[in-house]
Amino acid sequence: MTVYVVRPGDSIYSIARAFGVTPQSIIEPNGLLNPSQLVVGQTLVIPTTDQNYTVRSGDTIYSIARRFGVTQNAIFSANPNIGADGRIFPGQVIVIPGTERKLGTIEVNGYIFPGSDESVVRPALPLLTYLSIFSYQVNSDGSLTNIDDEKWIQIARENRVAPIMVIANIRESGGFSSDIASAIFASESVQDTLINNVVNTLREKNYYGLNIDFEYVYPSDRENYNNFLQKITERLNALGYIVLTALAPKLSGDQQGLLYEAHDYPAHGRIADRVILMTYEWGYLAGPPQAVAPLREVRRVLDYAVTVIPRNKILMGIPNYGYDWVLPYRRGTLATTFSNIEAVNRAFRNRAEIKFDESAQSPYYNYYDDQRRQHVVWFEDARSIRAKLMLVDEYNLAGISYWTIERPFPQNLLVLNSMYNIRKVI
Repeated sequence: MTVYVVRPGDSIYSIARAFGVTPQSIIEPNGLLNPSQLVVGQTLVIPTTDQNYTVRSGDTIYSIARRFGVTQNAIFSANPNIGADGRIFPGQVIVIPGTERKLGTIEVNGYIFPGSDESVVRPALPLLTYLSIFSYQVNSDGSLTNIDDEKWIQIARENRVAPIMVIANIRESGGFSSDIASAIFASESVQDTLINNVVNTLREKNYYGLNIDFEYVYPSDRENYNNFLQKITERLNALGYIVLTALAPKLSGDQQGLLYEAHDYPAHGRIADRVILMTYEWGYLAGPPQAVAPLREVRRVLDYAVTVIPRNKILMGIPNYGYDWVLPYRRGTLATTFSNIEAVNRAFRNRAEIKFDESAQSPYYNYYDDQRRQHVVWFEDARSIRAKLMLVDEYNLAGISYWTIERPFPQNLLVLNSMYNIRKVI
């Protein structure tokens, strides 16, 4: 595959001719509902073999590699006549490799909600190891609020995807509750009740394992959380179930803040079978505008995580959504959330040109609405996904975890499939 960035004057037909493929081979895989609505700066994933490219004035190996979504080394390998200095000249014809070897086999977790659209989720199933159904709410007495998950468990198993039960300390009215978690950690009998309820649910509904997503845990409950994790993991492992935990994106062991302090990376790395790092939400719903998962920040989390968690247990989080903020940002205002496909559609409707932030490795654009308010949109595209997926190989991680797969994003599946084989455990 080739990742192509749309330029002024491009059309699906001109791009297809340039690559020697049919327009339909671009339209269908990329989920383009209206192929005439291309946006400058938009990415298209194109199924290609090697192709020739005529160098233009101003081109460099770096800029060509970026435009076609391949590495500079791949271009050098395909063009042994190019010297080590990378010097090229206008009119020179070079080979752009259409495919690169897969980087290995990884595990992929995808979160969904019970009410997720089946037609959106099904295309992702061949590329999933685990399907985490979010979520059973844990109550202070150890009981669980039931969810309608039977359909998804059956669909997952029919597609050789391991269904994962998720428990979270979310209150009935919504939002994570520090008090619920604390009440569970404070009582051995409540813990026993909760663990028994989890075991019964795992057995009755034919789950493969458990995902524990306890967030905003009081710092004073750090060791209590570790002890609870040890207790439930030993019980479930003995019964043949795996245990995953979801952890906030920490940069150091002593990072301050309610979201971070009780999430003990070394302990979770020692106890749990898999650790999901929630490496997203730097740009978040109620916060100031920025990329949702800037690559520079994801790297900082991984730099710390791999020193205290076994690499073969880490699943790196990847967001599957974008945000639209009104500018200037005012504290207390909320962004709008939508799919990455809608982000491109919104750019077209507002005649915006999509740009790419090299440091964050994320696409963004600005536009004005009909009230003359300026907006900024940050989202994900094939380039940003590829950059994130490269980190899995660079850091030798177990794999990735998507929050969530309930929004359509065909380009993500194309890029993932081109780079990795997916481990199946059932």
